[in-house]
Amino acid sequence: MGESENVVEIRGLWTVLGGFEIHRDLDLSIRRGEVMSIVGGSGTGKTTLLRQMIGLERPSRGSVKVLGASIDSGDPELLARVRARWGMLFQQGALFSSLTVFENVALPLQELHALPREMIEDIVMLKLEMVGLAPRDALKMPSDLSGGMIKRAALARALVLDPQLLFLDEPTAGLDPESCEAFVTLIRALHRELGLTVVMVTHDLDTLFEISSRVAVLADKRVIACAPIKQVLAIPHPFIKQFFLGERGQRAMELLREYPFIV
Repeated sequence: MGESENVVEIRGLWTVLGGFEIHRDLDLSIRRGEVMSIVGGSGTGKTTLLRQMIGLERPSRGSVKVLGASIDSGDPELLARVRARWGMLFQQGALFSSLTVFENVALPLQELHALPREMIEDIVMLKLEMVGLAPRDALKMPSDLSGGMIKRAALARALVLDPQLLFLDEPTAGLDPESCEAFVTLIRALHRELGLTVVMVTHDLDTLFEISSRVAVLADKRVIACAPIKQVLAIPHPFIKQFFLGERGQRAMELLREYPFIV
């Protein structure tokens, strides 16, 4: 596969935190246009790996390339340029509590120092509409929002620079079933309509089964499987059996049987 087909390439990555080895010689490639879900047990470094992809942490060894740029190089100018080409939705939304929804979403645009106020207003309102928030929600403070609305506002901010790549850290965590289903439907629609590549850390099997193109499974300090869900389920590894085929996986398996086109 040519390099241009991969938006993320991780090679020989080692992570050592506090003297503990989290990742050892980990490899992972993420293809343009897919939804890659990253799963693993507690302590396998799922979120750490995601943070390394966006340059918030550096691996102890190995290389991390995102959109052709070496994220692990430590070059702040390079990182600033490539960050404008991706969006990040943190687990709790990470909205600034002292700013309105509008101000939170507008912030990345204002940091560019290149757009007139009227254009910023138009873009922000468009992104809020895109994620299902009403114009009246723009003036609300984060403390006035439900959990689902916080996720949507944070997603609007992640999309405001029209990124090619979207990172999601536990996007449905803390949502009730109805809000979770609505948010997954929104992500699926945005992925399709905007042609995004999506990288998602999740423990929610329903979400994983519904929208993943491929699943990367972290265990034994590395990626033990990276394939469509049906192929992952066929791998005889104890974690895969426990995570996907245990009691909590039965409902998601019913979804797979109900919708056999899911790969």
